[in-house]
Amino acid sequence: MEQKKVISIEERIPKLKQMRKKKTNRRLIFLLSFFFLLLICVLYFLSPISHVRSILVKGNKYITSEKVLSYAQIKKDESIWKIDREEIIRTLEKQREIQDANVSVRFPNKVIITIKEYDRIAYLSKESKFFPILSNSEILPPLKDGEIPVNAPVLFGFSKGPALKQLIEELEQLPAEINNSISEVHHKPKTTDTYHVQIFMNDGFEVSASSRTLSQKLIHYPSIVSQLNPKIKGVIDLEVGSYFRAYDTEEQKTEEEGRKDTDHESDG
Repeated sequence: MEQKKVISIEERIPKLKQMRKKKTNRRLIFLLSFFFLLLICVLYFLSPISHVRSILVKGNKYITSEKVLSYAQIKKDESIWKIDREEIIRTLEKQREIQDANVSVRFPNKVIITIKEYDRIAYLSKESKFFPILSNSEILPPLKDGEIPVNAPVLFGFSKGPALKQLIEELEQLPAEINNSISEVHHKPKTTDTYHVQIFMNDGFEVSASSRTLSQKLIHYPSIVSQLNPKIKGVIDLEVGSYFRAYDTEEQKTEEEGRKDTDHESDG
């Protein structure tokens, strides 16, 4: 049998000492690192470096960044870690233009406010002013002088009531590309339909429809227009079925009726 090598106590003691020394050194390095990290954190919190230096507003399309900051009320001389983010979010979401809000902090001293606005479905024209109407049916104060309604139709002849509410609900259900293709909507009530509207499209066509069925019928507008001659403009009637009347035909018909009336007067 082979004899096992026997290690004497004298040989093992240096190795044990070396292992203990390494363990002690590692512990010392850990404690020193923790101490310096703690010291850096304390110095950071106590120094002006931790104070708010910049605030970035994201997601706003209609509301100015300045207005969002006025709602948030964040002061640039306060500690970034003392900001009550939940309270700021609640304040922002109370504003009728803002649907959702979020506040985040980016080291060392930057605050990021991200908002989601309600869509502007239309603009109500009244007394030469344009009042934005949101997707939650809220009507905002009028645009400032010089501001122009964009990316949404302008409504004429409407006032607060069922007809306006119905139209907004229908416009909200339409795809954005169709909604953006509408230039103007005029309220033209009939004895048979108080919800009748006259719609002028950006491509020059006119649509006669009822706002009660607008989202169901106007969604087919691209398909209907694709079958028409783009050079011949007219009225696309969507009240009952779907048919097209060219403007030229209507003008000729009006002229013919005018001539008939003249002839009758002459005969009389």
